[in-house]
Amino acid sequence: MVTVKFKKLHPAATVPTYGSAFAAGADLYACTGGETVNFAPGETKMIHTGIALEIPQGYAGLVYARSGIASKRGLAPANKVGVVDSDYRGEIMVSIHNHSNQSQQIVDGERIAQLVITPFLTVEFTETDTLSETARGEGGFGSTGKT
Repeated sequence: MVTVKFKKLHPAATVPTYGSAFAAGADLYACTGGETVNFAPGETKMIHTGIALEIPQGYAGLVYARSGIASKRGLAPANKVGVVDSDYRGEIMVSIHNHSNQSQQIVDGERIAQLVITPFLTVEFTETDTLSETARGEGGFGSTGKT
């Protein structure tokens, strides 16, 4: 198990929680100071969580949509997946976009996204004039013929 230290930046902030014993993502909660945040159709707003994290070196925090509010209400991270680097110590904020054609709201304390802590590799990019051959080659989107 990996330990991630957190700091409450607002007294009403909610600690990330897992919805089940085998959940990969921990829920992130809106910390709006008791205010309701209104979204017009197509509007994007930054939502505070009121927490900062100390993610261990070699890991990153990936911020994904919560399937419930994304599929039922059209509210999802504007950048699709947010990346929290291990050297970032500021507040975790989620850029939420209203993809629906109806006005939406986020209330204080609502689960707004999920955070997955994952290891990653740092690679060295080496320039070359040739790359190894594969059966797919330079075939782009849909080039494998599989649906």
